[in-house]
Amino acid sequence: MLDEWHPGSFTKNFSWGPETRGFAELHRVIRIGFEGQLRDVTRSEFRKRIISIDRPDYIPLNFFLFNQIRNGIDFVCVDELVFQAINFKHSAHFDRLALVAFHLSRVGHWKRAAPYQSRPALWAFHYLADRVGSQLAWNTRSISANDIETFVSNDSRYRAKTSRKLATNLSYLYKLGRVRDFESTKPEQWWLNGLFLALDRYLLSVGMADQVSDGNSLLGLLSKSGYPSISGARSLQKDLAATNFCALYSACGGVNRLNEDATRERQAVQLPQLNHFANDPNPVGAFHPEDATARKAIPRACAMLATYIAGFVTFEVDELDSFDVTSFVKSRVANAIQELKDRGISPDMSAEDILAMTRGE
Repeated sequence: MLDEWHPGSFTKNFSWGPETRGFAELHRVIRIGFEGQLRDVTRSEFRKRIISIDRPDYIPLNFFLFNQIRNGIDFVCVDELVFQAINFKHSAHFDRLALVAFHLSRVGHWKRAAPYQSRPALWAFHYLADRVGSQLAWNTRSISANDIETFVSNDSRYRAKTSRKLATNLSYLYKLGRVRDFESTKPEQWWLNGLFLALDRYLLSVGMADQVSDGNSLLGLLSKSGYPSISGARSLQKDLAATNFCALYSACGGVNRLNEDATRERQAVQLPQLNHFANDPNPVGAFHPEDATARKAIPRACAMLATYIAGFVTFEVDELDSFDVTSFVKSRVANAIQELKDRGISPDMSAEDILAMTRGE
């Protein structure tokens, strides 16, 4: 059944607004649906809150967010997409992440849902992975409604009489989500946020949310999630970032990093020598010293775990976009030189001696 592609309610109109607004309406819906809190909410309560502002709820719930049935009650779960929406104003970073969420096509289960609805946009996943990624080598300028319609209509897994409305809607979503930026080979914020989201969705969908795997195991799960196939052009810099940030995801407790109480308990076990717990609710920025240009926000409660277990550097989140990498590198070099001096270690060759050696003198 999961091999069948169904358009479902995606052929309806969500009223996204003008292209320049991106996924601002989705951002607003998430904030209102969760009441600005990083806590799971019942699907019925989420719907009630959204309907009260006269916004349709089926597209966000059925295509972008993760649903779960617990003791016969439908819930909408907190994950990286919700974390970003609650903690940050709408931005281009969110638009790209929303597009990732849609293409991951892992939205869980709810009562009365058809089996295929747990993977509601497989046609979009395969278009981006098989057509744009594999065939077009991430040349996003070749994306069009006509190209989408041809791809979907020619695949035997598609189960609908027409595909035109689906194609035009998906084409518009690519504009809202700035798919052109997927051509980048750099591990930008949205890409790192997407990595965390892909792991969240995969672990939630297979019932492993309460398990914490090591970084190497998470790299394998990341591949199984399909994220590498839909997250743009590959590069060595992205591969390095994936290794480091999977280690960070593990150190912070996986999906449970978004639960402050669970994170505090994890720190008490993993770092019993530390008694400091952050009280500031604002997130912090984090990067690995191997590449200070690859940065993302994490819950402040994870800061100590990120620093002492994953070897990350944390900093105030308001510097996330403007962090001075050059100054950081200079300070690290200066600190290293000072440490050598303090230990009584000094060079026994001058710069002129080294240059002479390179010239073969």
